[in-house]
Amino acid sequence: MSSSAHAQGHPDPELRAALLAAVSAADSFPDRFEAEVWLTDMSARLARQVKDPEERIEILTRVHYEASRVGLPPELILAIIEVESNFDRYAISVAGAIGLMQIMPFWLDEIGRPDDNLLHIDTNLRYGCTILKFYLDKENGDLRRALGRYNGSLGKRKYPNKVVDKLSRKWFKA
Repeated sequence: MSSSAHAQGHPDPELRAALLAAVSAADSFPDRFEAEVWLTDMSARLARQVKDPEERIEILTRVHYEASRVGLPPELILAIIEVESNFDRYAISVAGAIGLMQIMPFWLDEIGRPDDNLLHIDTNLRYGCTILKFYLDKENGDLRRALGRYNGSLGKRKYPNKVVDKLSRKWFKA
């Protein structure tokens, strides 16, 4: 896109098409306008990590859906993903955690669903959001303790502080 088109506020045609499709199917938003505003804003914030506009919108749409499903702010999930995998949907940690939200594969056997694929965006986000919501409820809304449980570092400050820092500096900023 030319700099003059960017300066005039004309979006990238690929992003426009991806946004239109996402907004039309975004059932976790109260209305299309709110979906368009949130997806456009978050897409700009995520552009450095996820270059492909379609993948970016897919991740954002699914994050919003899964976070809303369990009553969590989607921006919190974005902050966790940034800290956990830096939006690499194929990330595998040295401990064996998989995908965007770095889900430990033992959960698959633990709940009797060994064929679920944690590299799939939907599956990974469904597990991650559900696990975080459980820990947040268990900790009576104490976000830092819930984040510590999520990361397996309960009682330590480093991980919760990183997530809260990303949340306040990047994802919740005005």
